[in-house]
Amino acid sequence: MNKQKNSKKQNTAAQKKKKIAAISVILILAAVVLFVVGTRIFAQNTGSASTGSVSVALNQRKPAITDQDLVIQIADITENALFFPVNIDGLRMEVLAVRAPDGTVRTAFNTCQVCYASGRGNYVQEGSLLVCQNCGNRYRMSQVERQAGGCNPVPIFAANKTETTETITISIAHFRETRAIFERWR
Repeated sequence: MNKQKNSKKQNTAAQKKKKIAAISVILILAAVVLFVVGTRIFAQNTGSASTGSVSVALNQRKPAITDQDLVIQIADITENALFFPVNIDGLRMEVLAVRAPDGTVRTAFNTCQVCYASGRGNYVQEGSLLVCQNCGNRYRMSQVERQAGGCNPVPIFAANKTETTETITISIAHFRETRAIFERWR
């Protein structure tokens, strides 16, 4: 009798171990599946940031304009930088515009004042920062158009643009004057 009871206990213990092992395997597989799916979703959404339940796309580019003044609608500008591709005399250039924390709209050429000659000194937005793709310098939105020199986006100061309550216009002449900073841009 005791042998039967011991045998049943061993069988029960072995079955419990098997069940625990099976559940562990299932949980591990579920975790792996969730990780893989989550990684794919993250990869598909690279360049996006979640703000609560709303997903906000970062690094948005407007349609390119060619050989004309760039007119930016102030109402379109938020704390997420907008990038405006411009082709002047066959040279690809780009302007970024962002609403700084103080509510003002700031503009700059999307190239680094130090790294532009590398051809990779452009910026992308990561969260609330602009990041130089050449040196990795992180740059706050509040600094856009406030600093000349150093590793930051080339500012477009008030003297080089026309601003109304609705628009900011950067002339084709100013693009032609500054073309050297984009000649190696990729």
